[in-house]
Amino acid sequence: MHPLIQEAMKKAAVAWLTTPGIPGGYAVWCLWVDDALYLVTGEGEQPAPGLADGGSVDVAVRGDHGGRILTWPAAATALEPGSPEWDSIAPQLAAKRLNAPGPVDDTVTRWAASCRLYRLAPVADPVEAGASLSDASGAAPPRPTPATSRTPKPFRLHRVRGAR
Repeated sequence: MHPLIQEAMKKAAVAWLTTPGIPGGYAVWCLWVDDALYLVTGEGEQPAPGLADGGSVDVAVRGDHGGRILTWPAAATALEPGSPEWDSIAPQLAAKRLNAPGPVDDTVTRWAASCRLYRLAPVADPVEAGASLSDASGAAPPRPTPATSRTPKPFRLHRVRGAR
């Protein structure tokens, strides 16, 4: 494994995933354990569209200064509840889950019933790192949504009286 991947991922709590067929990337909270990145997705947890068992994904990580420092290719593998790897990783990941609705054991049980736990393992050296990083911002236009913002009423300094 490339030492830059290992060093950058030890400090990462958030990563940006780019999957084939999904425009732009999306952020996920994650945990680096034993040379692989782990994340949970499903009901009541973060969405991870396009992530499939055996699929490929690019993982981008930011550095201490807030900018992207590394992008590396990974292979995604879903862990099965009850497997030795699941039993080892799920409690560690649940302990890092911010604002979890309940104790760690309840979270792990809920994940086993309605969520998927993925292992993203590096498959090659970084795609982008150091001088090979793009100077572009990497920003993408917002995705379309039916949500709207309420238009505020105009500000009035004094109360306007109605017709008498």
